[in-house]
Amino acid sequence: MPMKKRQITIEHNLLSTSSNIIWKLISTEGGLSRWIADEVKESKGKFTFTWGDEMGRHEKRIANVLERVRHSHIRLQWEDETDPEAYLELRLSRTEVTGSFILHITDFAYPEDEDSLYDIWDQNLNQLRRSTGL
Repeated sequence: MPMKKRQITIEHNLLSTSSNIIWKLISTEGGLSRWIADEVKESKGKFTFTWGDEMGRHEKRIANVLERVRHSHIRLQWEDETDPEAYLELRLSRTEVTGSFILHITDFAYPEDEDSLYDIWDQNLNQLRRSTGL
């Protein structure tokens, strides 16, 4: 029986009270390409993520949209995912005190890959902060 991946959850405070701005960043090709991949295209319920230069060294992965609830969350599953219970979810919640938003990232990794996945998300969130100020 293949080993199951473990769920990891990351919470990131966003410096914004605008759900429209944040929703576009986590649910559209233009938004996702600002902080997760070099290029993101959406077509027929799928996102194609490309890292690197198409003419040089690059990686391409396709994710199916499992669920998308406006101003709440988007859940994706990679087409090459071997664990049927694994997915990637980007979810918004609002803090009661300041009214700003928190981005909840749910992802899955094998135990030996967890540190690498945390590093990747740390880099993605740093890119989000640099490109948007959030």
